[in-house]
Amino acid sequence: MLVAFACSTTFGAHAESPSTSLNQVVVSGARSEQLRDDLPMSIDVLTDSDLLDKQVGNIKDLVKDYPNVSVKRAPARFTVTGAGNSTGRDGNAGFNIRGIGGNRVLMLIDGTRVPSSYVNGNNAFGRDALSLDLVKRVELVRGPSSVLYGSDGLAGLVNFITFEPADFLRSAGPGNGVLAGRLATNWSGDDQGLNVAATVAGRASDAVQWLITGSVHKAQALDNMGSNDAPNITRTRPNPQTDRGDSLLGKVVLRPTATQKHVLTLEHVGKSSDTELLSSRAAVLPPPTTTATKALVAGETDADTSRRDRFTWDSRYVLSSPWADQLQTVVSLQNSDAQDNGRTMRNDAGVRVRDTSYGEHIWQANVQASKSVNLSDQWAQKLTYGLDLASTTVTSWFGGFDPAPLAAYVPKKYFPDSRDSSAALYGQSEITNDRWSITPGLRFERFAVDVISQDGFAPPATKPGVSMSGVNTSPKLGALYRVSPTLSVYGNYASGFRAPNAAQLNGFIDPTPGVNARLLPNPDLKPETSKNVELGLRTRLQRLSLDVAAFTGDYRELIVDKKFLNGTNTALDPNVFQTVNVDDATIWGFEFKGNMDWGQVGAGRLSTPFAYGMTRGRDNGTGRPLNSIDPAMLTLGLNYDAAAWSVRADLRYRAAKDASDVDLTAGLKAGSTQFTNVPSATTLDVTGQWRVRKDLRVTAGIVNLTDAKYWLWSDVQGLTTANAITQADAYTQPGRHVNLSVVMDF
Repeated sequence: MLVAFACSTTFGAHAESPSTSLNQVVVSGARSEQLRDDLPMSIDVLTDSDLLDKQVGNIKDLVKDYPNVSVKRAPARFTVTGAGNSTGRDGNAGFNIRGIGGNRVLMLIDGTRVPSSYVNGNNAFGRDALSLDLVKRVELVRGPSSVLYGSDGLAGLVNFITFEPADFLRSAGPGNGVLAGRLATNWSGDDQGLNVAATVAGRASDAVQWLITGSVHKAQALDNMGSNDAPNITRTRPNPQTDRGDSLLGKVVLRPTATQKHVLTLEHVGKSSDTELLSSRAAVLPPPTTTATKALVAGETDADTSRRDRFTWDSRYVLSSPWADQLQTVVSLQNSDAQDNGRTMRNDAGVRVRDTSYGEHIWQANVQASKSVNLSDQWAQKLTYGLDLASTTVTSWFGGFDPAPLAAYVPKKYFPDSRDSSAALYGQSEITNDRWSITPGLRFERFAVDVISQDGFAPPATKPGVSMSGVNTSPKLGALYRVSPTLSVYGNYASGFRAPNAAQLNGFIDPTPGVNARLLPNPDLKPETSKNVELGLRTRLQRLSLDVAAFTGDYRELIVDKKFLNGTNTALDPNVFQTVNVDDATIWGFEFKGNMDWGQVGAGRLSTPFAYGMTRGRDNGTGRPLNSIDPAMLTLGLNYDAAAWSVRADLRYRAAKDASDVDLTAGLKAGSTQFTNVPSATTLDVTGQWRVRKDLRVTAGIVNLTDAKYWLWSDVQGLTTANAITQADAYTQPGRHVNLSVVMDF
């Protein structure tokens, strides 16, 4: 019906087609500016207007309308000591794209890699070292991106692109000494969060522009629909928590000549979270007269902090040479450090201390050139080629203290200080005529993990860490055919890979008093690889825009962290674990998205955005489903946009996740089974915006209008059936709440 209506109105009067605005310029698909609709792949784009109008405050909100994409955020129910439990300590843990997530999705900020996640025992460091207040556009590539970006692009890419002065100065008029900017504040009812951001941009001369953006944030724990407020392990209400954040972006843009542009960027993002872990307290605290009763947890607190600082120098040159029309050089330096500091109060009044740190210090360099030539009267070619160099020093430290009668705690490193490095040559050719666009590409990469120090690792580890290196070749081939000016079809083959990291290669634990476990290193780990095929269709009619994609992917040598090998959990026969290549998997699915413009209705325009996606996956070794696959999802909106105000309703339907689509024991301790009672859910959000003036707008939204009680599969993965009996409600999503934001441009 939508297509028929759109076709019938194709030649009707229409002031502005929404499908035209969908053909945005992106940089992630070809590593250079290109129209999104000219690329043979699926790319989603969110602009700063989308982020503000949809009141997006974090990376989980960022993808709430995207089927086959999710971000895990479990409730903060981790423990500081005792049996390993890091549930929720990593916050927004990272992206899952088409069933593959974690460090297998490459995250970039202005082309610089966002730090990886790291989980060990009770400690977890996530990938949310970002502030969306600094971001003007987010580009999400579905499918492998290793040809252009290298290791970690196994499943996809999320590229965060920060503001430049020109984004604000365009409306400020000509002349030097001009200032422009933005003030924005947002209050979110799901975590009682308040965010304030300010930007000032200036034009010092025709050759110099500058920008400073800063923000501060404070919030409580994310709400849920639990009702048990007891201060013990049966608790389902959120733990008391205070989150704080600050960010700063400084940029200077220099144009010394008409053929040069230099962008100097300084970025800082800091976050902290203080939590009182009421959910880890024992339900009953009898007198501490026995070893068991003395060890019961009477209270736990935790203070986590993270900081990421980056400097980037991005230079672009227009050339007139036989080998290049354009040249780009980028150098980035980035330091990221995170700290988990926890305290456990035992029932006998003894205090156990755990102070854990994880850091990544990276430098990256890139030289990229492009050359366009006419092959004939009908055919043209654009060749993009370059060199990538990267080096990341990875460090960690596990410090602490245990009181008597416990054995003295031995500070240690679970893997030695290491350097992850890579050097790569890549090239991509785009051959085009009026109808065809054919894009082959190839990347050759050498990667290495080198141990740079055994201090703090061996000893106490009985075996020193080892280094490794290898090479990988990643090919791709895409083709797009324009059937007509309003219809195109495409096919894309892309490969991806991810090299083992230092913790996977050399992670080592020996049994200690009370801990009957041994983690073995694995110097024979191989890179994970993927081969994906995607077929798609795009139509851009006067009223209807529609994208359809079907995909399948084969993933080989997938790495399982800390796989149980053998043991009976005794001092004489400890449990033995090792990180190994064991899984081959196949993933397939489809998705469609689009927008229907119903035209002028009264004083405004009425439109319906929509999207649906479904993914299936299978472990080829066991024949069982992959638990990382999200259920099918449908989003349907109704937008009414007038000159001074707008209102929108967004409906989201998530299919159920039941036992037939779950591997009940994957990733869990022996004897445990995965909680699977995740019913289907339908939620409705309503948002309105009042544009008081051209430069001032107020947006208010009611989220989960019907106050539905529901779970997200991404958040409950790892919750056991036994724990779910009393804890399932702790994993529910927030009930009805209000968001409010005010934005003023000047």
